[in-house]
Amino acid sequence: MSETPGASYAAAGVDIEAGDRAVELMKEWVRKTRRPEVLGGIGGFAGLFDASRLARYERPLLATATDGVGTKVDIARRLGVYDTVGHDLVAMVMDDIVVCGAEPLFMTDYICAGKVHPERVAGIVKGIAEGCVLAGCSLVGGETAEHPGLLGPDDFDLAGAGTGVVEADALLGPERVRAGDVLVAMGSSGLHANGYSLVRHVLLERAGRALDERVAEFGRTLGEELLEPTKIYSLDCLALVRTARVHAFSHITGGGLAANLARVVPDTLHATVDRGSWTPGPVFDLVAAEGGVARAEAEKTLNQGVGMIAVVPPESADVCLATLADRGVDAWVAGEVTERGEHPTGAALTGNHPR
Repeated sequence: MSETPGASYAAAGVDIEAGDRAVELMKEWVRKTRRPEVLGGIGGFAGLFDASRLARYERPLLATATDGVGTKVDIARRLGVYDTVGHDLVAMVMDDIVVCGAEPLFMTDYICAGKVHPERVAGIVKGIAEGCVLAGCSLVGGETAEHPGLLGPDDFDLAGAGTGVVEADALLGPERVRAGDVLVAMGSSGLHANGYSLVRHVLLERAGRALDERVAEFGRTLGEELLEPTKIYSLDCLALVRTARVHAFSHITGGGLAANLARVVPDTLHATVDRGSWTPGPVFDLVAAEGGVARAEAEKTLNQGVGMIAVVPPESADVCLATLADRGVDAWVAGEVTERGEHPTGAALTGNHPR
């Protein structure tokens, strides 16, 4: 009578050797993000950051945020391209942190897969590392988990958390915003990493579009457009803080322009964005046309071509525009802040986009 082999982690579907191989492949990319304050390398139980650097602050405030990239990972999986969503992850986390004026310091990541493919994990981390360099922060560690039976062999998800620091008296936010402030918009690189449940439903399910279809308006395939990495504004925002007076930033993510602007506008004031000040990219028109998506629905789901807004005094607007132009960031004055009056609390969009 043959004996039933004993249970093992490998028999349950977890490949420890594949995880070790993934760590080896990613080490070089992680090293590229290293700031002088980081101690040790990846492979330990915790990432270490020398906090004595903060001694130069009078009253340092630590800012922290966590996020993922949503269902955009499905597009990456379908196309077998993984570094772009790693880049998206840094943008989602670090551009939330810089909104309060904080300098990004370090972040960690969490990658969960049904089956660990070392090259795929390394590709994701490569993108995260490249994004960290663009944000000026270090990738100090992370976790790769294998969840067979819970996720399919090709399924994966990722998330991250980051930390930054800002001097207490330099903290940006609603308390600084005043009537008469202007809204300096910074152009997005496309859809960024929000609204992909709607985008996938409209373009791939309802319209039956193929990711390898070349779209004339894009000058590339649909898949390439949908995987365009999120623009990382962290260092651009910090440059504005150094060169001009800034009262607040608003990172335009899920919820769209109005909802995210409302988060930095006090209850006594109202922000108005003029749609006539810019034309959204063609991908936004395609989603709306293919899905019959109402304007209100699109504007509360997608960024509509604006990734970040700086709220600044009117006398700082020209300096902001010049600084951003020098850094290669498309920017324009998109609206203003007024007394609430008969307006509802928060923010609203007016006018129509030019054609």
